[in-house]
Amino acid sequence: MTKTLMFQGTGSDVGKSLLVAGFCRAFARRGLRVKPFKPQNMSNNAAVTDDGGEIGRAQALQARACGIAPSLDMNPVLLKPQSDIGSQIVVQGKIYGVAKARDYQALKPQLAGFVAESFARLKADADLVLVEGAGSPAEINLRRGDIANMGFARAHNVPVVLIGDIDRGGVIAQIVGTQAVLDPLDAALVRGFLVNKFRGDASLFAAGMAMVAERTGWPALGLIPWFPGASRLPAEDAMALAHPRDEGSGEKIIAVPLLPHISNFDDFDPLKLEPDIRLLMVQPGEPLPLCDLVILPGTKTTISDLSFFRKEGWDIDLRAHVRRGGKVLGVCGGYQMLGQTIADPEGMEGPASEVAGLGLLDVATVLTAEKTLQARGGVSFEGAAFSGYEMHVGETRGADCARPLLAFEDGRTDGAMSPGGDIRACYLHGLFGHDGFRASLLRWIGAENSGLAYEAEVERTLDALADHLAAHVDLDALLRLAE
Repeated sequence: MTKTLMFQGTGSDVGKSLLVAGFCRAFARRGLRVKPFKPQNMSNNAAVTDDGGEIGRAQALQARACGIAPSLDMNPVLLKPQSDIGSQIVVQGKIYGVAKARDYQALKPQLAGFVAESFARLKADADLVLVEGAGSPAEINLRRGDIANMGFARAHNVPVVLIGDIDRGGVIAQIVGTQAVLDPLDAALVRGFLVNKFRGDASLFAAGMAMVAERTGWPALGLIPWFPGASRLPAEDAMALAHPRDEGSGEKIIAVPLLPHISNFDDFDPLKLEPDIRLLMVQPGEPLPLCDLVILPGTKTTISDLSFFRKEGWDIDLRAHVRRGGKVLGVCGGYQMLGQTIADPEGMEGPASEVAGLGLLDVATVLTAEKTLQARGGVSFEGAAFSGYEMHVGETRGADCARPLLAFEDGRTDGAMSPGGDIRACYLHGLFGHDGFRASLLRWIGAENSGLAYEAEVERTLDALADHLAAHVDLDALLRLAE
């Protein structure tokens, strides 16, 4: 019989995704067939799976922690926020529709069947399925028809561990307050609690753990110290972008403007680890700084975010950067922005329209209903090997495409470059995680290559996370709680 255990949080960004990844690795190292599952996710950070669709980036990392390939069933419902028209709904890897928050509530009963189907398939070939909730079960205004937290747990009789975040303060109230608002039948599914991100002398919070246990009747399952290696793993939640945004102290500065609907911002995680790089995530209200490279990131809504880019005056800053001889790289939506025009004849991002791009590349983009989702590998124009994945709507063509940035193994090409080569762009995500491509990027801006083996670093960090959890949580107790 497959065991299941669900981890829910007292709020967003309490560390659910990271802890589930760590527990996946810890139990997989015991020889168990472990699989991750998140019924409903909301994120513009997504990964392409081998079975031809997209899921939340966190579930891809959790699958990696299990030592298996990610599959569509690991995240059957993915919500991707996009401007004022609501969220794109991705069901079992494919676009299902678009809905605003109120309309989505009415859709949840339809989606519950897909969730149940995916969950059953995962359980059929696993010893243990670790389930991650979304947001908080304390959001009782969303409880009716819920498929993300207690609604899922009740429907499938999955025991729950509640996670609180002491770093943000008020963790006792977080956990006790969650119990206070839960329906008694929901609260009965909670088998215990974890307190995450503790700093300092653990003995000073022993009384706090005891107090929570006494007030709730839930056993304390562990006080987990802050894990410094968390920043070395891909972040999923956009709340991570509110954390300190000046990373590294290298001499070469890379600036990334934070667009409102930025997607796949984990693309830049490998650059943070390069000693010669200082990565600046530029907040709204700040100018683009003097730097060596500006990267225009992916975005879920290219036209809307391009308008925002102009309102911030970043288009003026970018032109000044280019006049000074600075380099520019566009990724996916950033590639589309760099062209002459972006047309949306089918209203993919709102009313049908056509807008002027930033005009730094001689290309034009037409947004289309069909979405490209594919993992790819090949060689860059400089001869550096790469691997990554396409995840976009739209086709981009023009004179500068005659100078493609990438050549795929199947002979196709991607991207464009200006005649002098200082403006470059492509659709592929995940490039900087490939050591060969990252080395060529560093050479392009005159930075030192540290020789970092990024994928090996991720593996070491997952092992360290599993060790960290094993030292502070009774893993055998968690297994006994799983049903």
